[in-house]
Amino acid sequence: MPSDRTVVVKQLVSGNGQKPGQQATLIGLGLNKIGRVRELEDTPSVRGMIRKVAHLVKVEEKV
Repeated sequence: MPSDRTVVVKQLVSGNGQKPGQQATLIGLGLNKIGRVRELEDTPSVRGMIRKVAHLVKVEEKV
């Protein structure tokens, strides 16, 4: 059963100069430029990815 909860993630800071794993995580989330916004399904794996790059993104919960 798919979750109807989503999160809106917006990239605020560039991934340049960050650790390679953090840059790859941004790409995995669909973010690779400042200002990009993605609406993603709220799953534990997505939450873990967001936590890894929390200092680079802004997250809004959406029901």
